Order: sequence, then C-alpha cells, then structure tokens
Amino acid sequence: MNIPFSKAAGVGLPQGVSKPTWVVIDIAGPLPARQPTNPLAALLNRQESLESLAAKFDKLSRAEWLHGVMLRFGTLETDLAAAHALAAMLRRLSEHKRTVSYLPSVNKVSLLAAAGAQEVVAPESAEFMLHGFGAEITYLGAFLKKHGIDFENLRIGEFKSALTRFSQDHMDDAQRHQTAELLRSMEDAWTGDLARARGVSEDAVRQWLSEGVSSARRAAELGILSKVAYEDELIGPAARPLAAVIDLLTPPGNKRGAGRIALVPVVGNIVVGKSRHNPLPLPLLGGAMAGSDTVVAALRRAKEDKHTKAIVLYVDSGGGSALASDLIWHEVRTSEKPVVAVMGSVAASGGYYVLAHAKHVVASPYTITGSIGVVLGKPVMTEFNARQGFTPERVERQDNALIYSAAQPFSEAERRELERAIEEIYQRFISKVAEGRGLSVEQVDALGRGRVWSGPDALQAGLVNELGDLHTGIQRACELAGLSYDAPVWTATPPNRGPLPEFAQQAAAVSLRPPFLSERLLLWLDLGLRLH
Repeated sequence: MNIPFSKAAGVGLPQGVSKPTWVVIDIAGPLPARQPTNPLAALLNRQESLESLAAKFDKLSRAEWLHGVMLRFGTLETDLAAAHALAAMLRRLSEHKRTVSYLPSVNKVSLLAAAGAQEVVAPESAEFMLHGFGAEITYLGAFLKKHGIDFENLRIGEFKSALTRFSQDHMDDAQRHQTAELLRSMEDAWTGDLARARGVSEDAVRQWLSEGVSSARRAAELGILSKVAYEDELIGPAARPLAAVIDLLTPPGNKRGAGRIALVPVVGNIVVGKSRHNPLPLPLLGGAMAGSDTVVAALRRAKEDKHTKAIVLYVDSGGGSALASDLIWHEVRTSEKPVVAVMGSVAASGGYYVLAHAKHVVASPYTITGSIGVVLGKPVMTEFNARQGFTPERVERQDNALIYSAAQPFSEAERRELERAIEEIYQRFISKVAEGRGLSVEQVDALGRGRVWSGPDALQAGLVNELGDLHTGIQRACELAGLSYDAPVWTATPPNRGPLPEFAQQAAAVSLRPPFLSERLLLWLDLGLRLH
C-alpha cells in the first residue's frame, strides 16, 4: 500500500497521537560547512552539510508538536572545527527541545559534536577511541634521496614548513615547537568545551584522555556519558526519522524586504583561473580548488547586488598561489560593503592573505591559521636521471631561462634572484596584514615567519577578532549591515555569461591538472600535518 508522504509521519503512532513527539536525525560523513555551489553537485549530494542541518534544526525548534530530537551518530569523517560548529547548533536547538545524542562510537570529534545535546548516551557495547592530542608528519627527504631526487626549498621564514617534508628527513626545532603549541591550544579548547558541556572540571576532562577509557560504564562514571542505554530505551514509539516529518515543518519567516547577506566561499587550494575540482586521490593534488577568477567574480556580484548589505567570506583553505591570493585580497579591500571573514578548519598562508582586510574576522577554536610566509621550491632530478639513463640537454639564450627545470639545482645567481622575489612577496604580505589588522609591520613580522597559530592564539595575537563559527560570522555581518539576525543569506556565484546553463558549465569544471603547475611563488600551508 502506498501511503501519501504527508500522512506517513502519523502511520503506526500510538492511539490518540497524530504527530510524532520525537524526531531522529542520522549524523555521519564529512559534514562540510556548505552545500556545493555547483547546482548539479548539490542535486547529487546525499550527505548533510552544517548548512542544511542548521536549517532543519531551526525548523524543528519551532515545531510546537515536537518534544525532542535524537541525534544518532554514525561514522563522522569531519574535523574538530566542524564538530564544534555542530555542537553549537545542538545547544541552540536544546534551548527549545529536549535533545539526546546517541553515540555508539566515541572519539574526540564525535564526543565534541555530541556534547551540544542535553544528554549524551551510548550503548553498553560502544567503542572508545578517546586518547590524547598528537600530531604526525611523514618526512620524505630520505626516501626521495634514496631514489636520486633532491628538493630545493627556499622559504620565509623558519616556521614555513610547506615543503620541508620533501626537502628534509626529520622535523626541525621550529616545526616541533609550533606543532607542540598548536596541540596545546587544541587540547585547551577541547577540554574547556567538554568541561562546560558535561558540567565537570577541565582537570577531569584531561583525565579522560590520559586514562584511556574503554567501556561505556566507566565513561558514565567519569561523566563522559549521561547514561548507558540502547537506542530503543531512549525514545518511545511516537518517534519518526526526519525524512518522514519534513513536510510538517514550516519554513522560517525571513524579513526579505530589509536586505540580505551574501556568502562567498573560498574552499580548497587557491589557484589562478576558475574554481574547479581535481578528482585525483592524491594529497596536495586532488580536491577543491578556489579559482581567483571565480571568487573575484562572486565578490563583485555581491558588491553590485543592491539587496546585499554585507558579505561573509568563508575561508577553508591552506592557501596556494601568491598571485591568486592577492587578486582576491584586492576585491575584499575595495568593498564598500562590510566584509566579515569566517575561518573553517584552516585559513592559513594565502588563506589568511585573502581575508586580511576583512572588517571582522571569526575563527574556530580549532582553526589552523597564520603561516604568514612564502615558499618556493622544485625537485632536483639530476641523480635520478643519471640512474635511469635520462639525459636532459639544455639550450638557453639567458643563464636563467631554465631556472625551474628539475634537471639541475638552482645556481647561485638563480638562488639570489628567487630569494629576492620571495622577500618582495613577504614584505607585501606582512604590510597588507599590518594595514588590515591595525598592527605594525614589525608586529606582523614577529607573528609571521611562516608560523601557524590556533584560533585562540591568533585571537590573542590580534590576527582575528572573535572565536565562533559561520553562524557567528553571519550574525556579525547582520549587525554591521543593520539587519536582523533572520535576514536571508544567499551564496554569491559568478554571473552566467556562457552559452550553456550554469549547472552544465560548473559540472564541466573538473580538471586533472595538478594545482600550482605553473605557479612557483606560493603562500601555502602543506597539510601534511595530521592531528590525532
């Protein structure tokens, strides 16, 4: 029997109950901040984003017939910044409804996300992987050398480690220091968040990490869990999955006449040209690429749109091309409308450059930012070529014509030329940060030198204005624009000027070309750093 979808929510409910009193939402996957801007990708996307969850939570909070919401956590493939944002969304929902997080697998990310609910519950058989904070970087210098490949690495400054894992065979003192400081700050933020959520001391939370909790019973004794129970023991028969009740939820009433907020995403490696996606499953080569042409066009559209009163620049990028970063920065600097920058899990190097002139900058406590420095390098295949019988022959009219050739290392003259180039870029970088953040060039240089900072440390240093998430950034944009918090938000994309529909053009924006193939001067944070 086919049951109309609008009636499906009431089928099988206890006698006298017309609408479910509980809704169950499955939480799993990568949880990106926003839905894909590519219409075709958005249509095919079957995974939740923080954006889509926020909209659903808002509708659930206003459903008078609803008593509670249970979040059923599956395998989360996201980071601490996204988990922190989800926890904040859950706390807001908890102001209106009873909320329960059901957590069969407990680790630092899932526990942080689940802790926004009023209750955190796990079955007796729950798996625990709740250990301390650590980081691991694999250095390839010895491996490459073994195969006859050296790696040139010119950088400013000593903390700029984007290429050191290719040029070195070990972690140097500067990298070890900044990694230890990053982990300290992440641990402080995590213990503080969990202590507040679970109503225990920060020392107690640190004990959770050092003890190596392995059972749900022990977790309940320590206050990690509210109780130990199975899913069917938490909610009664008057419960339905979210999909079954979605048509019962009314959309929010936005004040559309007053104005709106434009959201411009900068996600992935920053490159010259159009945004595209590289499907290569290789670190540093695959994934999203934020093209300067696309981002600049989106910013211009937002600036020209008469209904848009403020812009939110959402940056989740380790940087990339120095040229592309500067082009995006210029568009932000010249905006007469206020620009609020929001950092995702990482907004570093070129990802910091693009937002340096934003009027207000919001970072997550778990953001990796900074890395104000410049790097340039190339592999040197001289020995490899000799071993394999490859013989590159050179014909050049000037001595530096083949400066980036991998056949031989930089000459002294070439090295001096490139060192001058990266010094010029670095001086422009720190000058623009100083101007945008109201700091002296000397202060920014001290904060720079390629060093990465956590969100809280960047706040203390003056590199950001506030800790929060995208929700926080949109609120600040509304305040700067004189709009109410329920003002509509639209994602600005470049205007469609091609012969094909926009979705067809964007669907074709897939490139097998590795980023930075022709861009040598990089403002780039190599995410070879793996936090655990």
